[in-house]
Amino acid sequence: MTVLMVDVDGVLIHGRPADGLPHFTYLERDLGLRPDLLQQEFFQTCWGDIIIGREPLEPRLAEVLAKIAPHLGAAVLIDYWFENDSRLDRNLLADLAGLRQSGVTLFLATNQEHRRARYLMEQLGLGEHFDDILYSAALGHSKPSPDFFRLATERAGVPPGEIAFIDDMAANVEAARRFGWNAAQWTAGATLAGTLPIFAKWV
Repeated sequence: MTVLMVDVDGVLIHGRPADGLPHFTYLERDLGLRPDLLQQEFFQTCWGDIIIGREPLEPRLAEVLAKIAPHLGAAVLIDYWFENDSRLDRNLLADLAGLRQSGVTLFLATNQEHRRARYLMEQLGLGEHFDDILYSAALGHSKPSPDFFRLATERAGVPPGEIAFIDDMAANVEAARRFGWNAAQWTAGATLAGTLPIFAKWV
């Protein structure tokens, strides 16, 4: 394997920095917005286009908030969201650093819209740990679409058989395997060597 693709949410990031709880656990208490209402009015109706880059995040979110939470600005909610969904798995990052030093190229392979992708790489500092981020809004397709894996493979510049991949979602793992990637499902408390034994000697 010359390339390792790493999913973000559920693998590298787990909820709130303070306690690992889901990022919107205290949304109603902190910002006066019910998470179920946000889910219904925004994520279930708008997110599909945003996550593949067809619509921008902030204007669409602002439209929805004007209806369901007029007291709340989109920028405030976005900042709250990103900051509360940023607890990094430091043990995994340390293992990945060892793998990268051995010559393996590391990519983030993730379903993200443009703004959070930048946040992850720049403000959260993942740009220091990974060679690049391959994400759905930039590729125009989201996992588990075969087009996501096709385009990510093209960007990586290596044959599918040279790519390893970890993701917490079984559907994404199966789709990657069908495309020829060496994919394994990540579970809570897992280690890189345990999930992908091929890399054990480097981590």
